[in-house]
Amino acid sequence: MAEQHFGQLLKRNFASGLVVFLVALPLCLGIALASGAPPLAGVLSGVIGGIVIGSLSTSHISVSGPAAGLTAIVLSAITELGAFELFLCAGVIAGVFQLGLGLLRAGSISNYIPVSVIEGMLAGIGVIIILKQLPYALGSGQDLLSVLTHPEVIHRGALIVALVSVGVILLWENLPYCRKLKWLPSALVAVVASVLLNQLFLWLDSPLAISAAQRVQLPTLHTLADAGQMLTFPQLAGFSSPFVWITGITIGIVASIETLLSIEAADRLDTRRRITDNNHELRIQGIANILASGLGGLPMTSVIVRSSTNANAGATHKISAVIHGVLLLFCVLAIPSLLNQIPLATLAGVLILIGFKLTHPKNYRHFWHKGIYQFIPFVATMIAVVSLDLLKGVGIGLVISILFILHGNMKRAYYLSREELANADEIVLELAEEVSFLNKAAIKKTLKNVQPNAKITINAERSVYIASDVLELLEDFTNIYAQENHIQVKLRGFKYDYEHQEGIQHTNIRVEHRSQI
Repeated sequence: MAEQHFGQLLKRNFASGLVVFLVALPLCLGIALASGAPPLAGVLSGVIGGIVIGSLSTSHISVSGPAAGLTAIVLSAITELGAFELFLCAGVIAGVFQLGLGLLRAGSISNYIPVSVIEGMLAGIGVIIILKQLPYALGSGQDLLSVLTHPEVIHRGALIVALVSVGVILLWENLPYCRKLKWLPSALVAVVASVLLNQLFLWLDSPLAISAAQRVQLPTLHTLADAGQMLTFPQLAGFSSPFVWITGITIGIVASIETLLSIEAADRLDTRRRITDNNHELRIQGIANILASGLGGLPMTSVIVRSSTNANAGATHKISAVIHGVLLLFCVLAIPSLLNQIPLATLAGVLILIGFKLTHPKNYRHFWHKGIYQFIPFVATMIAVVSLDLLKGVGIGLVISILFILHGNMKRAYYLSREELANADEIVLELAEEVSFLNKAAIKKTLKNVQPNAKITINAERSVYIASDVLELLEDFTNIYAQENHIQVKLRGFKYDYEHQEGIQHTNIRVEHRSQI
């Protein structure tokens, strides 16, 4: 009975696993390129993400693998350390950190980061991906500034291949006829087209031909003994570097947030609406990242691109993710020479489009229409991520968001100037349900502007919570300031004790007054 059930699951989910594999293969290679890591590192993470995480996850739709959201951190770290083997130590630390978060049941961590900061981070990553991939699209391994100042280093064949790749993807995704072939991923079609084009250049002995140095370079397996030599292991000296530890924790935080957000999206895509255990997901992501980094792979997360592809292809069980991982492993072991024909310019074109989608103009318009309190943290995070680094960028975005929240809470208190209260016969201050210390300044200014001989009613009938600072302020005003200035104060609806009330959200003070006739 169990074998029959497994056979049914395999039959029902093999097609979706195949489609995810076709999407994941160019992305694994491209993300490794964008990260400054060996191509095998990206594919290895895809294999582990598919087989290990796919087997252990409680999500039946999510698919894990190397993520574009981590490329900026990984590239910066590898460049700083000068050796991929040293960086792998940071990957192990990230995995241990994620495992710890899962054990501490910190699966709700993503709920405390504003959407504007998360989207700003992704937009910044998109800009970085574009800037880093343009040199590969132009056929040069140099930085973008050098390429732009020395146009002679541009390889016309690579530029043509990159443009063809971008054009194929855009046409494949937008032409009505091609949409009928949605089971065939546009990125894979672009890869096949570019390989055939470059083979034509080589056959014609054209100067446009792209050399092996500018193509994917996966190790070729001749014997089973070569399999062990394909793996790269961490250089233990990296664990003594503070930079490696900071990088590892940064990757752990970002990877956890990206995973949790992707899992939430994947659960919404699940037609059966099954709910994933976030804490369990963090634990197995941590275990998988430890394993991947220990064998020479890139850090990984649950990835929404692969997950949505999996759902759209009709996946009903996590065996689909496992199938995609097995197919990736087969490619590395059986046909590396075929994969080595893929030009880096093609992968650059694929990644540039991914980067553009991350930092799409519609995202900027979206947050602009949401108002300045959403737009400024979004843009500030994006700029800081590009100009500084990802952790500092997110930190700056969070600080700005918190300052806006504090400012917004303080502005919720209604404030009237001395001139507005000058002719008031009677003033009514109606306190909101929750009055926090953030409202103290505005309340204090309003009370200070109440004129001598005036009448004021302070109504707390709706109030569930009033901070002790505000209560003390009202007490001093009633017993001291009001008596000295002959102000008649009427208190209405105040409770004996507010100390044990829970949760402070905001306050809104409404002042009503009638002018003398």
